[in-house]
Amino acid sequence: MTLHQGDCISLPAVEPSLALPLDPAVDPSGDQLYQVVSVDAPGDRCWLRRWPLARHGSPVFELSLRQLQGRQPHRQAHRCSLHGRS
Repeated sequence: MTLHQGDCISLPAVEPSLALPLDPAVDPSGDQLYQVVSVDAPGDRCWLRRWPLARHGSPVFELSLRQLQGRQPHRQAHRCSLHGRS
């Protein structure tokens, strides 16, 4: 899998301060859309934020690329934009 800045990816809802999946009992909404802010492939990490952005911004958090194995980014029409939806 190759991620690029601006890609969006569906993941189980995560707690940004811990970068861990939330307990489904706490957040029953299931998968959420996250925007890829940056990728460090040699360092096996990337930075994500929840999409769409919250009114006052969305916290950025780090995940290992290994944690994203098996997930495919949304491309083209579903691609997130750093300045808004495209």
